[in-house]
Parts: sequence; structure tokens; C-alpha cells
Amino acid sequence: MSDTPRRRLTDRVSSSPTFIGVGTTLTGNLDCEGDLVVGGNVIGDSTVRGAFTLSEGARWEGKLQVKTAIIAGEWLGEISASEKLEIRKSARIRGVVAARSIAVAQGALIDGEMSVTSGAPVVTYEEKRQG
Repeated sequence: MSDTPRRRLTDRVSSSPTFIGVGTTLTGNLDCEGDLVVGGNVIGDSTVRGAFTLSEGARWEGKLQVKTAIIAGEWLGEISASEKLEIRKSARIRGVVAARSIAVAQGALIDGEMSVTSGAPVVTYEEKRQG
């Protein structure tokens, strides 16, 4: 057993992520070297080399290639995570999602294709903590 404590993905966001705030709409493609947190609306494609968070109430339309991601808002398009994808209970996804591991909270809505690239089963959980 590892001595490293297990932490939620949101606990691992870097100290200086890029933010797209509530009330902001970005139309276009984005290449992000670090972490990206979206609270507003995005229409476009993106590559994020760090952690990605789509907050509750936020909306994304397009494609995303990312290392790890948390989806709590509305998603239309494709998500490809090389590591972990966490889908919160407030998430509404229409499209294609693929990741090495996927955790889906009870209450999340997914309309489309979902694949786990490691071959492991999708993990379902009951969301207990807020934020």
C-alpha cells in the first residue's frame, strides 16, 4: 500500500491555473500548458496538459484532449483523457468520452459513447462532499 494519500482531482489543481470565468464566453481553440478551470462558456477545441475542470453551470462545446478532467457542467462534444476522468452528479454530457479510468457520480447524465482505455470497469460513486 502506498504512503501517498489519495486525493480528489480538485485537490491537485496547480497554484496558477488558467480561468475562464462565469459570464465569459470564449469562441476558438485553446492550447493550455498547465491547468484550466472553466466557469463560463467555451465553443472550440482544446489541448490541456494539466488538469481540467468544467464547473457546475459552465458549458463546453467542442473537443478536449487532456491529462485529467473533472466535468460538473454541460458538455457537447468529445473528451479524451490520458489518465482520469471524473464526472460529477451535476454533469450533463452529450458526446464521446474516453479515459484511462472513469468515475461517474450517481445522478450524472451521459448521452453518447463512453470507453475506458485501460479496460477497467467504470467506477460509480455517490457524491458526498460539496465543491
